[in-house]
Amino acid sequence: MLPLRTMGKDSPSDPENARRIHTSLHDAGSEVSLSSVDLPPPRRRSTQHSDILPTNSTSEPHHAFSPHVLFLLMPASIFGVLMRLGLVALTTYNGQSVFSLAYVQGLGCFVMGIGIALKEPLGELYPPLYAALTTGFCGSVTTFSSWQLDVFNSWINSNDADHSALRNFIDGTGKSVFTLLISISSVLFGSYIGRIIHPHLPTISSPSRPVRYAISIVSVLIYAATLPAFFLLPASYRHQATAALLFAFPGTLTRYTLSILLNPLLTEFPLGTFAANSAGSGLLAALHVIQSIASKPLSPKGCSIVQGLDDGYCGCLTTISTFAVEVRGLRGWERLRYVLMSWGVGQLLFLVIMGPSLLSGNVKKEVMCKFD
Repeated sequence: MLPLRTMGKDSPSDPENARRIHTSLHDAGSEVSLSSVDLPPPRRRSTQHSDILPTNSTSEPHHAFSPHVLFLLMPASIFGVLMRLGLVALTTYNGQSVFSLAYVQGLGCFVMGIGIALKEPLGELYPPLYAALTTGFCGSVTTFSSWQLDVFNSWINSNDADHSALRNFIDGTGKSVFTLLISISSVLFGSYIGRIIHPHLPTISSPSRPVRYAISIVSVLIYAATLPAFFLLPASYRHQATAALLFAFPGTLTRYTLSILLNPLLTEFPLGTFAANSAGSGLLAALHVIQSIASKPLSPKGCSIVQGLDDGYCGCLTTISTFAVEVRGLRGWERLRYVLMSWGVGQLLFLVIMGPSLLSGNVKKEVMCKFD
């Protein structure tokens, strides 16, 4: 697979260039290795400007756990959660024809595709921006665990709709298949748009050291503001957003750490993302059981914390955007195996954790936490 730098201002009539462009678009999402999807790119310094590739360039590696990278993940995670919650609220209404998470997954994967296509220019500008955009924002907008819960709720007909088990199967299967199609196609489309944008990007110098430190300080202050937002704003906001904001960055940081440490271990299976999505799905299933205890409902504050862990920690710990890019990067059986194992383990965790409680009658299908 040719890297992004092959996409320059070469003559479109050049047959070889046309072949390379077609190959790049066909394999969009594969222009970075599976182990480096979440890694900040090296910052390139060149002595000669070129729209394709600097002839004299050196790469300055940016450590994956650099404070500048980690701090910028904080506001990115917060804005990602707010975008996800806002989109879900906006697209949830009586008579909706598209399930709400479809919009969330589609938008996050679209932006992810743009970020992947622009990884090199983002690295030339400020490498932590790439991690903030892809791992932080897109990873927090999209959510694997909520997708798995939505599918599982379709299997068990959680809202007790008046239809047969066959319709439950069709509903769950449809949400599974369409989410995969929407996510992968959105990554591909975003990558295509990113490649169109790339040649027209203006040349911007990298921020100076004082500016970089200022960005990090502001990022930390934004995350610190989630504490007074949780305690001082009206209690009605806690379950809607402020509780989720508290747990957004810890979820993203956990996923990022797993990705950096585990993804390089297996070249044909993104172990870090798989572990994050599986752990988040299992935790969400456990939280759903806690939140649905029929005999002893939680207090409003307790419900807000559980809901915050649901939307914030689990939502940011799991991701569809990185998952979709990795699926695009795999080949043949490797791709099918990764999809089936990720989806299958997610559904199995919900079945094992929630199934016995549902069968025993100790947990209701609908959660008991009710908010005014």
